[in-house]
Amino acid sequence: FLRHREFLWQEGHTMHATEEEAREETMRMLNLYADFMENVLAMPVVRGRKTDKEKFNGAEETYTVECMMHDRKALQAGTSHYFGDGFARAFDITFTGRDNQLHYPHQTSWGVSTRMIGGIIMTHGDNNGLVLPPRIAPIQAIVIPVAQHKEGVLDAAAALLDRLKAAGIRAQMDDSDQSMGWKAAQYEMKGVPLRVEIGPKDMEKGQCCICRRDSGEKVFVPLAELEAKVQELLDAVHDGLFQRAKQNLEDHTKVCRTLDEVKSFMEGEGGFAKTMWCGELECELKMKEQAGVTSRCMPLKQEAVGDTCVCCGKPAKHMIYWGVAY
Repeated sequence: FLRHREFLWQEGHTMHATEEEAREETMRMLNLYADFMENVLAMPVVRGRKTDKEKFNGAEETYTVECMMHDRKALQAGTSHYFGDGFARAFDITFTGRDNQLHYPHQTSWGVSTRMIGGIIMTHGDNNGLVLPPRIAPIQAIVIPVAQHKEGVLDAAAALLDRLKAAGIRAQMDDSDQSMGWKAAQYEMKGVPLRVEIGPKDMEKGQCCICRRDSGEKVFVPLAELEAKVQELLDAVHDGLFQRAKQNLEDHTKVCRTLDEVKSFMEGEGGFAKTMWCGELECELKMKEQAGVTSRCMPLKQEAVGDTCVCCGKPAKHMIYWGVAY
């Protein structure tokens, strides 16, 4: 999913009458991608601008959302480009403006791909399989009857399933002949956010047991509170996944002030090295040669973590993130 021969794109191209409108669209799409990744996929991102070396060919500016995978490598998860009127001039594309004169339009382009699926797997997955964010999980809750051969258990589980579906929750029930342990492991491997179990003892107490995929935590829920509690737990799983990934990003982003510090950091724990940079291509290439890292982005939220370039010692122009990328 991260690097493959064929992939599907969600891609857009727009033309605008003015530079201001085109720049606004460029940033709108960058923020839309960032919001989607954080609020739907539970993947924290760093929003920033690419260097001239890393920007899209023909673009005046390329903006990116960079994510950190759980192995501390970087993933360029989506990009948004401002092209200016360069392509319009090259292909003589014009429009009649409100002043009744011909003008060259300003263009944008933006896109994400099925690489995001790899990003989800590499951000949230663990040794037991997938961990899917609830807001995109095909099955949000799997209902499993416990001791289903006993009287009334299958009916009770079916009633829970009907209630969850009626509440708009993507739910299924597994009433196959497989063992309880097999079923639990199966849906854990598939990354289903919640496992809802009900057996004879639960029926006696008017409750069910709900297990979270992200933490393994089990809670006993009164049947009368089923719908509200499941929705609450789905939101809790999303928040838990996001916070865990954010902690990984924060714990492995380090301010480095010398090239040797960057090399040592990358050879040790790895992650994002946050440094100052003079803006020169020569230093960017030297970072790749000597530290094995590429520039990820110049964050939109700039910080002064020093005064001089990490590579050459000249006055710095930008704060920049470096990392090893897929």
